[in-house]
Amino acid sequence: MLLIRDLTKRYGDKTAVEGLTMEVKRGELCAFIGHNGAGKTTTLKCVAGILGFEEGGIYVDGISVTDQPIATKKKIAYIPDNPDIYDFMTGMQYLNFIADIFGVSAEDRKERIDKYAAALSLTEDEIATQISSYSHGMKQKLVVISAFLHAPDLILLDEPFVGLDPKASHVLKEIMRDFCSAGGAILFSTHILEVAEKLCDKVAIIKKGKLVKFGSMDEVKGDASLEEIFLEMEG
Repeated sequence: MLLIRDLTKRYGDKTAVEGLTMEVKRGELCAFIGHNGAGKTTTLKCVAGILGFEEGGIYVDGISVTDQPIATKKKIAYIPDNPDIYDFMTGMQYLNFIADIFGVSAEDRKERIDKYAAALSLTEDEIATQISSYSHGMKQKLVVISAFLHAPDLILLDEPFVGLDPKASHVLKEIMRDFCSAGGAILFSTHILEVAEKLCDKVAIIKKGKLVKFGSMDEVKGDASLEEIFLEMEG
């Protein structure tokens, strides 16, 4: 579903991501682990088509994000670590706006909004309220709902559990797992090893812009050369 091949991204003289290659298949939930500044967000933005890159290729369901950007964006949903949404809208206006962009029918959008709003305990009254009054957690819930509106094949999430209460975090993990069990694919960034250990099929560890390990959690945890990195993260 997602193939990143020899990705290199630079900001002037600084190389943020260097020669990164990895693949997330349908049905897989993959954690992207690394400290702040390791290159996680940059990689996700390149996959989402927000940032260009100097070398390599990125393919979503076999389609190049550079050659066919609109086609790939139709297959992707991206949730940044700090969602920048339209505060002057109500929650429902925002969701309808996103649904309109992707051509989601009235029937499908209602079904999906009702389903995910109920799961995340976002009430009708809250959705009808102007977004400017939302807490960070409520905004995060709204953006999660918007990500599922067009039934994407691949979802990218940047630190998705930050700002969510424990109940909402648990529900989001279940939603992510169900999405992948139904044939979707997810790549999400985190700096918390425990989250990846309990949730994921695959783990990618990045350090200073370079992928140092990619595989199942057992394969990654069994690599003695990564012990120092794990100790740093757990500390």
